[in-house]
Amino acid sequence: MLTLDLHPIFRNNRDIELALRQAMFKAARSGETIMEIIPGKGSGKLKKRVLAFLNQPHIKKLYERFETDPTNDGRILVHFSGI
Repeated sequence: MLTLDLHPIFRNNRDIELALRQAMFKAARSGETIMEIIPGKGSGKLKKRVLAFLNQPHIKKLYERFETDPTNDGRILVHFSGI
């Protein structure tokens, strides 16, 4: 499982976008079935930004579905087909 922890870059919008793009393309290319994104709990702004990123039409094409972890609100799991 590929993990992307956004804690170190949470203040820089450009770095967040770049890290998300790179991780999504890497996971889709490598055949990963699940990618874990950790925006943290905090105020929820970073999580909302990640969810907005995942809902972009060109990004939606890369994965099957995503879910927030029911046991950890600061974690998002993105599921890929693993082809």
